[in-house]
Amino acid sequence: MSSEKFWKKSWDPGLKDLDPKDWDGTYPDMIRGIFEEFPNQLALEFLGIEITYKQLDEMTNQFANMLIANGFEVGDIVGINLPNTPQYVISWLGTLKAGCVVSGVSPLLSADQIKYQINDLGQSGKKVGLITLDAIFAGHLVGGGIANQLPQLKLVIATNVADFLSKIKQVLAKALNKVPKGKVTPLAGKTVLQFKDILKNYPTTAPNVKFTPDNLAYVQYTGGTTGPPKGAMLTHRNVNADAKIMEYWLGWQESRGKGCACSGFPFFHIAGLFFCINCVAFGWSQLLIPNPRDTDHILKVMQKYNPTVLVNVPSLYFLLLKNPKFKELDHSNLDYCVSAAAPFPAEAAADLESIVGQGKLIELYGMTETSPLTTGNPSKGKKKLGSIGLPLLNVDLKLVNPETGEEVPIGEPGEICVKGPMIMQGYLNKPEETKNAIDKDGYMHTGDVAVFDKEGYLRIVDRTKDMIIVSGFKVFSSKLEDTLAKHPAIGMSAAIGVPDPAKPGSEIVNLYIQLDPAYSYDGNEEAVKESIIAFAKEKCSPYEVPKVIHIKDELPLTTVGKVDKKVLRK
Repeated sequence: MSSEKFWKKSWDPGLKDLDPKDWDGTYPDMIRGIFEEFPNQLALEFLGIEITYKQLDEMTNQFANMLIANGFEVGDIVGINLPNTPQYVISWLGTLKAGCVVSGVSPLLSADQIKYQINDLGQSGKKVGLITLDAIFAGHLVGGGIANQLPQLKLVIATNVADFLSKIKQVLAKALNKVPKGKVTPLAGKTVLQFKDILKNYPTTAPNVKFTPDNLAYVQYTGGTTGPPKGAMLTHRNVNADAKIMEYWLGWQESRGKGCACSGFPFFHIAGLFFCINCVAFGWSQLLIPNPRDTDHILKVMQKYNPTVLVNVPSLYFLLLKNPKFKELDHSNLDYCVSAAAPFPAEAAADLESIVGQGKLIELYGMTETSPLTTGNPSKGKKKLGSIGLPLLNVDLKLVNPETGEEVPIGEPGEICVKGPMIMQGYLNKPEETKNAIDKDGYMHTGDVAVFDKEGYLRIVDRTKDMIIVSGFKVFSSKLEDTLAKHPAIGMSAAIGVPDPAKPGSEIVNLYIQLDPAYSYDGNEEAVKESIIAFAKEKCSPYEVPKVIHIKDELPLTTVGKVDKKVLRK
């Protein structure tokens, strides 16, 4: 079936697989012309501050030159531990210009989780740098005591969310505790810099660094059904290919230097990163959203800049729909509302299109390991709401029986397996995990189960059993259970996702536990639950923390002794 690519008949007219020469270059090569053509075009807007492409080019050159001056070479790695601020974009592109590798580090991670990722990045002997908020510097690196447990971390750059604001706004924001802040101090054996000093002390000329499209550009971390997070290794060629494919898929070739996009996806997430990659590649203006839950701010910048594209997880669209000001905006300039990372309920999709215009919602599908996109609804042709669309250009896709590996007939469920130029090189330091994910024929096994219809549209009918989607973030219950098992009260546990009534398409984490027989307590179950939640907040990301805990005398078991989550879900 996959060899026939029968879905091509449903592509928009004129689309065809692209020549691989289209992405035969590094990302800095691909975007060099943008800075030359549109120096005065707005590149970034952040809380009223505007940065042009000329300024962005110069500041990213300064960041690259700083890395080189501090001994960073091609292949060394920079973790970016920031929300969506100008510093993130500057650090990201400056790192790539230096031939180094970007790794998004969520600001939501605990100190232990940051330590794991930095040390995993440094296992190969590469130097590692980290740019982080001063509050995280003080709270996790110093306060959490991990700084001296990171041997490969050679360079730390601290910044504050308010650093790009005017002096008056900076003083007011910090005085009113509007932004988190922390003290930056020396760290033994590491160079510590302030981000704002980089923009004063390093040259704005482009660095002369030689590297190829097959050099790594990103190591983006993704959870797993078992074990710790894995770093997906993506080359310049991988991500450039996916960007070019989406350019043609969505018909954005004519929008060069004209578009304006607004997204609440965090840049440390592959979806937010890919959004940023495309905006700069097209010379678009990006409206940076530091707090995606602040819909009043989002609507304020939308009203001022009239974006042509919105890119969000479904739960953020739901928040916008709840704000009455969203309906009052003029959406005539808006071409598309792109959605990914979680299913978009059909009823909510209809509500959105009744406001922004029919046919403007485009649902896409992908994963970190595929750079990320592999399927999507057409931009001009038939869109099937609730489906993940058609396989994209240059993508080979098949649905297989997970037990036999045989392709399933149209209309039958099977695991999505994809092949194409966007497939990762593997997981960093995890050859066995790589072997389990990518088969001998080069197909990435996604773990998601879908059904093909006769026109080639795919609909997800199941997903990896242990995965819970919380506002677009993936929570892997096995990993969560392993972490919480260290709490003395827990003898056996099972985490499942249940629909969040406040956020259609999102879930909340429900934890079922059986108390450890050796655990002694006074019978106050609420105190036990509070203790477990406090433990989870310390060891896990906020979206992983259980919202509901059920204490049971016994948990249902399968015939082989595993907790039967099907029974719990019922």
